[in-house]
Amino acid sequence: MTSPDSDSSPAQEQAPSPSRRRWLAAGVGAAAAVAGAGLAWQRLQPHAVPSEAETAFWAQGFTAPGGGQVAMQAFRGKPLVLNFWATWCPPCVEELPLLNGFYREQKARGWQVVGLAIDQPSAVRQFLQRLPLDFPVALGGLGGTDLARSLGNLTGGLPFTVVFGADGTILHRKMGQLTAADLKAWSQLG
Repeated sequence: MTSPDSDSSPAQEQAPSPSRRRWLAAGVGAAAAVAGAGLAWQRLQPHAVPSEAETAFWAQGFTAPGGGQVAMQAFRGKPLVLNFWATWCPPCVEELPLLNGFYREQKARGWQVVGLAIDQPSAVRQFLQRLPLDFPVALGGLGGTDLARSLGNLTGGLPFTVVFGADGTILHRKMGQLTAADLKAWSQLG
């Protein structure tokens, strides 16, 4: 018979050592960080778009910075890169020359580009005087933010780009700044 004070008693447990507690805390912290990063990644990814959103997009019309209308229906039937941007967004401004180069190189193959500015009309007009673009620009306003959300940008972040096929369906979406590799890959889709 063993006494209750004996070292061999299964009921008696020792407190974890300080180094073991640190390892346990680090493991729990790492698991929480991974879970948080996974949740953030999932929230920042463009989400599935109902076909009604695509249909609604093609029915939209926006004001051009110089006046007049930019009707999305006019771009149907050819591949389209729709870029949501703003003058106050540094990554947006950085990618515009890249998009302009893409448009110049690919328009003979039927590619179209439309920039939808989520910004004040006067700021967009001033910006375009400094950096003219060859592709059409439209003023999205608050309706543009709603449109971006309906096309899969749940966070409303900029820049956001949607690639439509000639049939009017979404082929690709990207949250964040475009790269030359993105545009090269997309040019193979059309």
